[in-house]
Amino acid sequence: MMHGVRKAMSEGVQIEEVIISVGRFTKSMRAFGYCQSNSDHTLFLKKQHGKIIALIVYVDDMVVIGNDPEERKALQNYLFREFEMKDLGHLKYFLGIEVSRSSEGIFLSQRKYVLDLLQETGMSGCQPVNTPIEEGLKLCVEPNQVSTDKGRYQRLVGRLMYLAHTRPDLTYALSVVSQYMHNPGEQHMNAVMRILRYLKNAPGKGILFAKNVNHQSIEVYTDADWAGAVDDRRSTSGYFTFVGGNLVTWKSKKQNVVARSSAEVEFRGMALGLCEALWLKLLLQDLGYLSRQPIRLFCDNKAACDIAHNLVQHDRTKHVEVDKFFIKEKLDDKIVELPKIQSEDQLADIDYYSKSAI
Repeated sequence: MMHGVRKAMSEGVQIEEVIISVGRFTKSMRAFGYCQSNSDHTLFLKKQHGKIIALIVYVDDMVVIGNDPEERKALQNYLFREFEMKDLGHLKYFLGIEVSRSSEGIFLSQRKYVLDLLQETGMSGCQPVNTPIEEGLKLCVEPNQVSTDKGRYQRLVGRLMYLAHTRPDLTYALSVVSQYMHNPGEQHMNAVMRILRYLKNAPGKGILFAKNVNHQSIEVYTDADWAGAVDDRRSTSGYFTFVGGNLVTWKSKKQNVVARSSAEVEFRGMALGLCEALWLKLLLQDLGYLSRQPIRLFCDNKAACDIAHNLVQHDRTKHVEVDKFFIKEKLDDKIVELPKIQSEDQLADIDYYSKSAI
């Protein structure tokens, strides 16, 4: 892990300097034989003689990994010559994320971040709960709601959203409370406080990337509710994606249109998850893994799956034309397949997060 040191400067100069530095850094990496990934522009790769070195950068912090020690050392020496750098040694802590290794794999958590947050909010001694959101809770903006500190609410939700990098169990609850950033009431603040109480229950929970030889397989689980939002009757979609059996990305997001059927809702959710899986496939190709295995897309809505295979026009699909043909095209090209899955096995089930913890 390496860190670039920047001089203190005014905000205006700093923005200009950062833009120049980014261009200079990219040019320097290319001059040293590295290619910039098309899937993620912060990722630089060099593949030679069956070996690979990868560098990923965030502002002025970067991580270098690979299976070519000589090339890795050469890259570090080159960067030291080109930029003012510090070598922080083996990756243990990056952008607030703690990294630990064992015989089982690599574990990511934000335990210190959680404990600091509980301390700062005065919740260190709170009574813990087992779920991040109350079962069946439906938040809305009430006409005569009791107001709360808007600035504090926004700061808390912002701090909590950063935890979603290693805590997929918070995703749905955070997607709910973040919808009321501009007009929070007492019931919304209570929902945020519950998330903090849930964190007290297991502050060190995180993500384990287990060793797996089948690291080219991609699976995506998608689900959605129907008209679940009380304020505007829009639906919420969610997905989990796995590479080699390891959870790598997740999302919960309210849809931007009102759906007229559950099939339409599920279709939009399937399209959202499939786009993410296709991006992961391209990223794996950049890393040198040209997998021919089809993406396994799991959806427990039979009507949506049937429509994906058969583009017969009817009322339930007239509003999802683009998504419908997008999914069917990938099915025809054998890029994706739709295995059957029971609702109780649906990992992206939205209701799951208000009933039990991961």
